[in-house]
Amino acid sequence: SDAICNFVICNDSSLRSQPIIFNPDFFVEKLRHEKPEVFTELVVSNITRLIDLPGAELAQLMGEEDPKLPGANSTASGFFRSLMSLKRKEKGVVFGSPLTEEGIAQVSQLIEYLHKNLRAEGLFRVPGNSIRQQILKDALNSGTDIDLDSGEFHSNDVATLLKMFLGELPEPLLTHKHFHAHLKIADLTLFDEKGNKTSTPDKERQIEALQLLFLILPAPNRSLLKLLLDLLYQTAKKQDKNKMSAHNLALMFAPHILWPRNVTANDLQENITKLNNGVTFMIKHSQKLFKAPAYIRECARLHYLGSRAHTSKDDLDLLTSPGSKELQPLKSQKRSRLDTWHQEETQQRTEEALKELFRHVHNMPDSAKKKKLIRQFNKHPTALTPGSDVPTSPAPRRTRSRSFSGLIKRKVLGTPVILERKSRDATPEPERVSKENVHLLQKCGSPAHMSQAKLKSLEGRKEESCRRMRAHLLSKDSSSL
Repeated sequence: SDAICNFVICNDSSLRSQPIIFNPDFFVEKLRHEKPEVFTELVVSNITRLIDLPGAELAQLMGEEDPKLPGANSTASGFFRSLMSLKRKEKGVVFGSPLTEEGIAQVSQLIEYLHKNLRAEGLFRVPGNSIRQQILKDALNSGTDIDLDSGEFHSNDVATLLKMFLGELPEPLLTHKHFHAHLKIADLTLFDEKGNKTSTPDKERQIEALQLLFLILPAPNRSLLKLLLDLLYQTAKKQDKNKMSAHNLALMFAPHILWPRNVTANDLQENITKLNNGVTFMIKHSQKLFKAPAYIRECARLHYLGSRAHTSKDDLDLLTSPGSKELQPLKSQKRSRLDTWHQEETQQRTEEALKELFRHVHNMPDSAKKKKLIRQFNKHPTALTPGSDVPTSPAPRRTRSRSFSGLIKRKVLGTPVILERKSRDATPEPERVSKENVHLLQKCGSPAHMSQAKLKSLEGRKEESCRRMRAHLLSKDSSSL
């Protein structure tokens, strides 16, 4: 399983022309093996988004509580359960033992053989010869090499033995922990225009939920489940020859891969139809169920690229919106470095051009145009003069702080800030003059044509207007506090 997460460099020149196999679930598998807790939390959070799992059932899915299965407290099937437990006491290396990679390697021989013999009528339904089956079972348990193509065994013998292997596992292939989740997936249906639930299955959500649920299966269970569903899918495609549809195959395999162990049909009651239909659905859509959803792939990829991980499909929708820069963090970092370099280069060129232009203007003959151009240069903070006799640009005025901290400073310092500004600017700027004063100036004309008394009166009215304005601003600031 670790081979999936390793890069292999091939130095053989004869193989370099071969097509490169790209695994889109590479980061998903890497996250599953290296950080299983993070992976499980990511997947389960999206499962609960699709299906409603109460607290107890969610705890069972997470393995925090023992699964509570139907018929566990029933006395009616006690004899059946005790009989099955006695039967499983004689465990072999493969049959009756917990699922292992070694067991899968042995059973995969049966699956491989059946892929070449899918045309047998009644495959998986017609039982084979019990003596040949026992010989084959002993050979698999002992690890003996078997030549299934020798003609000694029939396809029905192999098909029945495969079902026997699945039925003797300590728990079903889909595990007891996932039992309630599969029942909820079967209930996923579409909604009508008014938002009411209909009886039509919501296939897209069912596929998505199964994809997520299969991601948190134990690795051996998931491997064998994929091999098995591929076989059943190919079998159903040849139902015109073998007379075995996807539904017929589900009836044969649901008790072995989904039903809880040691239960009877009476224990399951109305859930039998759901379980059988669920297995039918898995067979029909098996080619889609073992691919991680796109948002899980993206979350796993972002996890290893050092970006912030997103944990749901909704987050991915926001992530892939136009203008988002988080999808390509490496490219955005490179782009920011290039932008900084371009900005610095552009600024340097601009300053050099301004210096050259200033020298040209300074060497012009004295004229009104030259004075106008020099005034414009003085307003530019980066304009550098070639000589010392050229006036420097005035210091930029400090803008008024609009922040809360600036408001506190004004309250604590009081009028000194205003007085300092007043002393620095002897004549108020036009935008600070009230409407009254503007009207008065328009009536009286310029100060040069006014008498001394009129000037004093105008200045007094200006001071009074500024005082009122300051009082109004202070009262407004105190009310906002």
